[in-house]
Amino acid sequence: MISVADALSQLFALVSPLEAEEVPLTQACGRVLARNVMAARNQPPFAASAMDGYAVKAATIRPGQSYDVIGEAAAGHRWDGTVGPSQAVRIFTGAPLPDGTDHVIIQENVARKGDVITIDHSANDKSHVRPAGADFKSGDVIKAPRLLSPADVALLASMNIDAVPVIRRPVVAIIATGDELVQPGETPGDDQIIASNSYGLAALVETLGAQARLLPIARDTTASLALTFDLAADADLIVTIGGASVGDHDLVGEVAQAKGMDRSFYKVAMRPGKPLMAGRMGKAAMIGLPGNPVSAMVCGHIFLAPMIRKMLGLGAAPAQRETQTLAKDAPQTAPANTTCARISALTGSLSLIARTARSLQFLPTPTVLRSAPQRSGTQRRRTDQDHPPLMFCFPSNFRGRHLAVSTPPYSVDTKQEHE
Repeated sequence: MISVADALSQLFALVSPLEAEEVPLTQACGRVLARNVMAARNQPPFAASAMDGYAVKAATIRPGQSYDVIGEAAAGHRWDGTVGPSQAVRIFTGAPLPDGTDHVIIQENVARKGDVITIDHSANDKSHVRPAGADFKSGDVIKAPRLLSPADVALLASMNIDAVPVIRRPVVAIIATGDELVQPGETPGDDQIIASNSYGLAALVETLGAQARLLPIARDTTASLALTFDLAADADLIVTIGGASVGDHDLVGEVAQAKGMDRSFYKVAMRPGKPLMAGRMGKAAMIGLPGNPVSAMVCGHIFLAPMIRKMLGLGAAPAQRETQTLAKDAPQTAPANTTCARISALTGSLSLIARTARSLQFLPTPTVLRSAPQRSGTQRRRTDQDHPPLMFCFPSNFRGRHLAVSTPPYSVDTKQEHE
């Protein structure tokens, strides 16, 4: 059995960033930029009016000054020619400034009679001009790797890029195992349940930017498991759910090794999530998750998600960490030889889902939890939408009062001081 940190280190060693491919700009959102992209033009490519008004030479502006209006410029319709010192061109937002002008007097600051405008006594100290290259200049770079957002797609479009180099999406084959499982929509027998873990993990995989491939449920026979592994042979990552423990019907490890798996480790010092297995099967990395629904999703966030991020070129790292403070100890509800504590001043919403020897694992819940005063006995006052305050227990020799929280999922490492 190894630590969570050691398990992550070995999992990272099983995967590498995938190769690049080009996709149409319309398919680039949510993908990871594979290499730097350079602008081939300025944006805007010309000095443009930022307001509706009149384009003039700034040096000629003074209260009461009059100009002859000699033309009109609109977005997409440049006025060709040169504007003289006592001349102006009617201009609209987005239009290129005509030659001989460098300032736009907004239309509210002039009086117009026929083709003559006269400036009022406003300051007119703002040019209302967007300089050429104000957004970006030719040669400016969007650096890779970068998870592309909708705003990034708009930026790439303005750079006139219609095909984007991105990291190929990892193909993640997901195998649910067990005679007790049936697919959603089927009628389960009296001794069966619906396969839910595979669908939750597939949604997580897709959210992370990979491509989930849901394979048929593998039954608790060597032949069924071997056939399902064959169907997953061309995947980049194989994820099994269940069948990795030590029961008579837990055959995943045995069949995987018979199919040539080079096992990296088995069992992690974390609950839930202890019967975790990982290795390599041919060209694919393989990770075996527990079958318990909470265990499967916890391990999905803690182990599977970081692997996928590395395959997408986003680095090998666990979730970011922040610090939260423990409230005062609440020993009234503590089991023997433990100390209980609550999290106070939460900025988000957390629920306890796992604990290791030195850490607690959290996931977000739909509502915000707040600390609540302790009532007598073991009852605690409920908070928003009938959620209890967060409470968990530590060994009695725990003396720290701070937690390091990771998001997502929220992973809380205790700062311990032993007697």
